[in-house]
Amino acid sequence: MTVFAAAVDRIYANPSMAAAAVWISATTSEERPIRAIRRAPDRITEFGAGRFVSDSMMVDVRVSDLPDPRPGDLIVIGTNSFTIQGEPVRDRERLIWSLDLRPS
Repeated sequence: MTVFAAAVDRIYANPSMAAAAVWISATTSEERPIRAIRRAPDRITEFGAGRFVSDSMMVDVRVSDLPDPRPGDLIVIGTNSFTIQGEPVRDRERLIWSLDLRPS
């Protein structure tokens, strides 16, 4: 285990940083408990001369918790359900998936 992997594990174990969630496969209905760090950055979209700001919902999940997320899979955090949209992207160290979500 690298120093980075150990640090990521500590961050995701901290209840102030990561929340308990459940991943549900869209194809097999398999369920798996995961830990997720929620992010909600504003997105800027340009259209002609205009710029539009919209809300977004993203989560970061450890690759060790979720080795193969796919678009269409569900992420349930508390009572809120979200669908993965777009392709999941890993960080440089290949330790964390960034998942773009939309409400289900």
